[in-house]
Amino acid sequence: MSGSTGLVIERIDPLDDAFDAWFDAVTTSWLDVRGPDADVWAREELHAELRQKTTKTDRRAYLARVDGTVVGGAWLAMPLVDNVHRAMLVVAVLPAHRRHGHGTALLEHVEAEARAAGRTSLAGEVWWPWSLGSTGDGSPGREFAVARGYAAALIEVRRVLRLPVAAETLDRLAAEAAERHGAYTLRSWVGPVPDDIVESWAALDASLETEAPTGDLDVEAPKPDVGRVREMEQLVDAQKRTLYHSVALDAHGAVVAYTVIGYSSHDGNSYQWGTLVEAAHRGHRLGLAVKVANLRLLQSERPEVPTVSTYNAEVNAHMIHVNEAMGFDEVEWLASFQK
Repeated sequence: MSGSTGLVIERIDPLDDAFDAWFDAVTTSWLDVRGPDADVWAREELHAELRQKTTKTDRRAYLARVDGTVVGGAWLAMPLVDNVHRAMLVVAVLPAHRRHGHGTALLEHVEAEARAAGRTSLAGEVWWPWSLGSTGDGSPGREFAVARGYAAALIEVRRVLRLPVAAETLDRLAAEAAERHGAYTLRSWVGPVPDDIVESWAALDASLETEAPTGDLDVEAPKPDVGRVREMEQLVDAQKRTLYHSVALDAHGAVVAYTVIGYSSHDGNSYQWGTLVEAAHRGHRLGLAVKVANLRLLQSERPEVPTVSTYNAEVNAHMIHVNEAMGFDEVEWLASFQK
């Protein structure tokens, strides 16, 4: 496809040499916009995701060149089981090649691909520095999205926790939580979800899509799917990541609260994945309890890890309070833009 003058956009094969050119272009663009502390995926992690054979998600990567010179890249992910009206996309242009219309051409290309696949709702993510505030006025990514018909649907804050957190702090927080969750059992482990609780885990995990604050995002709760859980775990293994889990179980042994931290062997950092308490079991400080238990687990297993990075919707006052009590500091803003 030709968009801006001389521009050629092609879908890449993840097994082809073009993958490295695509990864370098997208990552260089992200780091230029967000700085060296950006929580970008490692080459091997993205490579494994694009190579994964799955019936759950259609993932595509595109490389843009002008006269053979790489100028940028794009990414498209489309759910195939639930939310089949949606598509998530990424557009990135190398700093030296911006302001030539390449970003617009890439966006139009992936939008056309999504429409051809029957998608009617498109979403992408934009980051900007903490100093710009929640509106992100002046952020190039925000201005690009708004000018092309996208609107901010969800505003989140990225926070980073410097490790280790003192044992005394964790003891105090655990004691505060224990005052309210005596009727529940806490359980922690490393690796795949145990078979005896995976069904209730899958049910709670599926509800995260809509139970966590989603703003104006056009998203539906997926159906609980143990197969999806196991497929994700296979991908995590292929990416050489490790998952740390803590849950709260009710009197029947069902998972009613959970939290997950993913550790990357490539950059040595850890990343907060989902945290959720089932609506009927809120008010017992289970969110704080599982997060403290999981941080204990991570620090005992990986004492060398320097940070945990997390995102919270700016309206999620309860989880923000928990994270601030644990010592997380604000770093940057993330906005999901939707069209």
